[in-house]
Amino acid sequence: MTEAQAGRIGIMGGTFDPIHYGHLVVAEAAREAFSLEKIIFVPAGIPPHKAKEEVTPARHRYLMTLLAIMSNPYFEISRVDLDRGGVTYTVDTLADLKSQLPPAVQMYFITGADAILEILSWKSPDQVLSMAEFIAVTRPGYGLDQLSQAIGPLYAEFRDRIHILEVPPVGLSSTGLRRRLVEGRSIRYLVPETVVAYINNEGLYGTSPER
Repeated sequence: MTEAQAGRIGIMGGTFDPIHYGHLVVAEAAREAFSLEKIIFVPAGIPPHKAKEEVTPARHRYLMTLLAIMSNPYFEISRVDLDRGGVTYTVDTLADLKSQLPPAVQMYFITGADAILEILSWKSPDQVLSMAEFIAVTRPGYGLDQLSQAIGPLYAEFRDRIHILEVPPVGLSSTGLRRRLVEGRSIRYLVPETVVAYINNEGLYGTSPER
């Protein structure tokens, strides 16, 4: 394992509705592969691609994320997107975090390879790529051959700021987990036990609250 390099911080954004082991596996793999000092989890306020969907209230998603990461000393959580309110855009997330971190810190934004291929549809993509290096998570053997075509004129300027991280597929999704809960099926061993307990205690996703 490589030693963490001071001033290199990973940013893991997401709705986390709910957070699951797939998120945690990716975050830890990125921390190790890129020698990151820590990973900051940033639960989204209202994701732009889910603006018309019903999202679990922010306080629950924040607390589930906090419970999931507490056992890892390299994981932290930030409320910047939740406290800002409104629709969450990555450019605002990075700008707010940058203002809170020391000037010399280099941010590494962790996201899926499919999201990178759609980065031109993001708000201010050139500014986003200027503020942080990107870790594009893919399954083994899947590259980003379409990257130059997908991001067009930004490719030549920013290609050195986009890194590939191959992670074995975990096969989990928050959507699938919510469906299992609505159907009355177990999610044990798919999410941390602390999160399972919280979901049951609060009666989230169609479960019956335990009082």
